Amino acid sequence: MELKGKKICFLGDSITEGHGVSCKDNIYCNILAQKYAFTALNYGIGGTRIARQQNCDCADCDKYYASRVNDMDPDADAVVVFGGTNDYGHGDAKLGCFTDRTPDTFYGACHDLFERLINKYPGKPIIIMTPLHRTNEFSPGINKEPNAEAPTLVKYVDIILEVARYYSMPVCDLYAESGIQPNVRILMEKFCPDGLHPNDAGQMLIAKKLERYLLNA
Repeated sequence: MELKGKKICFLGDSITEGHGVSCKDNIYCNILAQKYAFTALNYGIGGTRIARQQNCDCADCDKYYASRVNDMDPDADAVVVFGGTNDYGHGDAKLGCFTDRTPDTFYGACHDLFERLINKYPGKPIIIMTPLHRTNEFSPGINKEPNAEAPTLVKYVDIILEVARYYSMPVCDLYAESGIQPNVRILMEKFCPDGLHPNDAGQMLIAKKLERYLLNA
């Protein structure tokens, strides 16, 4: 896709919003917008999840992804979705199963979100990005019921991949190939000092990985 002059929506959480960068210009979407002269419409809200929270505790954080699709520019030329780490980290929705179609489980929320985007932007590129590695990714997140399923981060990654594949959506698999792994000390120090939010250098890595997906869309 020729990117110059295009409008691209970026739906995400605190990483897309820019937590961890020295200035907004260094968010991955703005890096690419400056390089290719397109307009980046940033719909990142810190703390938000793909699935709907069952026990709401924060008005902004409970703006699950599908609920924000109506607010996105209807004339956008492409959409990028980046989320899932907060569903693991502090979401209380169950994983559910592939046949779910409501935002009350993670499976269902992925279906609901992807279908809403397809209906709003039929025929336009919709690119999905999987969550980055994080320091506590092998422990159960908070807000999980006692003795209930306690999935690690990679399970959420696998569900995103599975549902995106069903809709034939391209996936930029940052979990597999971003180069950011904060459980390795030198990589944490260089790209992700707090173990979750990429710094300027980490955002540049994300931009470089996403770049070819936008160009090939």
